[in-house]
Amino acid sequence: MTEADAILILCALLGGEPEQRVAYDLHAVSSHVRVDCVTDTHAIEVGLDRTRGAYDSLHQATFNALEAGLEPMVVLIDTDGVESQYEYQIETVSRHHGVAYQVYDEDYLIRWQMTQPFRLRGARP
Repeated sequence: MTEADAILILCALLGGEPEQRVAYDLHAVSSHVRVDCVTDTHAIEVGLDRTRGAYDSLHQATFNALEAGLEPMVVLIDTDGVESQYEYQIETVSRHHGVAYQVYDEDYLIRWQMTQPFRLRGARP
């Protein structure tokens, strides 16, 4: 599973909108950030558990949430069932600074996506 795949599945699971653009101005120049997932309450950044790039998730979630007027959240996707040094450090710093932090198992997300049509069918009158 790629990070992009995880973002789409997770955002659907959490009832958010994936890949939302948030604009901001710096010295009269317009720029923007792309938030992995935006819900009514949170700007969520998603990272894979085995990569140093996951460290960026905490920074991005915090900055993007400030710009969007939302609460920050970091979600790591557990791909191997083992807490890596990256996961441990990100969770520790997130919790210390009051940033919401969650871990979703990769297999759970795949199963959730595969069974979504059945849940939708069951919700119809």
